[in-house]
Amino acid sequence: MTQDNIPPFLHYGFRPMFLAAAGWAIVALILWLAMFFGALQLPTRFDPIAWHVHEMLFGFVMAAVAGFLLTAIANWTGRPPVSGTRLAALAALWLVGRLACSISADLPAWIAVAADLAFPAALLAVAAREIIAAKNWRNMVMMGPLSLFLIANLLMHLESLGWAVPSGLGWRLAVAAPILLISVIGGRIIPIFTRNWLSRRDSLRLPLPPNRFDTVAIVLLAIALLLWAFFPDRAVTGVLLVAAAILHAIRLSRWTGLPTRSEPLLFILHVGYFWVVLGLLLLGLSAFDIGVPAPSAIHALTAGAIAVMILAVMPRVTLGHTGRNLTASRATIVAFLLINAAALARVCASWHPALMTQLLLIAGLCWIAAFAIFEFVYGPMLLTRRVGS
Repeated sequence: MTQDNIPPFLHYGFRPMFLAAAGWAIVALILWLAMFFGALQLPTRFDPIAWHVHEMLFGFVMAAVAGFLLTAIANWTGRPPVSGTRLAALAALWLVGRLACSISADLPAWIAVAADLAFPAALLAVAAREIIAAKNWRNMVMMGPLSLFLIANLLMHLESLGWAVPSGLGWRLAVAAPILLISVIGGRIIPIFTRNWLSRRDSLRLPLPPNRFDTVAIVLLAIALLLWAFFPDRAVTGVLLVAAAILHAIRLSRWTGLPTRSEPLLFILHVGYFWVVLGLLLLGLSAFDIGVPAPSAIHALTAGAIAVMILAVMPRVTLGHTGRNLTASRATIVAFLLINAAALARVCASWHPALMTQLLLIAGLCWIAAFAIFEFVYGPMLLTRRVGS
């Protein structure tokens, strides 16, 4: 089937999966707020907090990761993009997983688990096939985080079914996976985009090229996050996380992001990576008895680093692959401000128990508004043909 015979919605992975990611970010957050305030109870085997965690990580984040990787892999390998029927099948598996998790109490356990694991398993298989077929061995590293997502999802299900799984191991691994992806992919695209932008303006200071320092920083991050997943309260975990935060702060400074403030579509990538540094620092400090709440640290990584980076990348990919100028509209800038406000309010909520309910509500409303703007502004671009084609 040629591209001409395929609906535009199914030309590239970013089209259906970005729409799904932003849509589920809105719907899942509304459902979570309704459960938090006692207005709703879903027929799921997960308790309300576990459902919220699961659906943010394996619903929202996985959809965004899938959209980016399916699009990027076509660029990396030079092979035709996964499109048409295969892409529709992947999107359908994602949707089936969301439904299965939301009504899992009404389904046989094995059906709910199998239905939810089908999407990450299929995504891993498709991504590996494309990379192997092109002998694009450099990018086989991406299979690590994707495999981690699959294992983490299984562990969350097993824990909900009463298996002897270390408490929270599944979701901690699922937080580690996208942070590792951000460190690897962000380390590629942020300095390149920044160098290109600064070079066009004849800047004398350009990002340093990747070298052994970047490799050391990523390896230390991987070790620290995996240690945190298995031993979150150990002092050595805290020390390694703080060390990783310092190395990645230095790494971020090497990318000379401050001069890009006048280009929000680029600067937001640096902001997203700053959240990685802040989240790692808070997470490391939370391992010591010095008053840093672990939920604040975790949400600096999730609502901060992961969500901000997702909302930074989705407009850029959409604009670039639909033939539009890489410039942030006013509405996009508002979305960037709202997602950062949501992250900040959620991080602060755990520091101020007396104001937690109000801050959670503020965070939720800002989050919903940010992704609603994305759907409103970029939805028509994702559903229609590339400009000029």
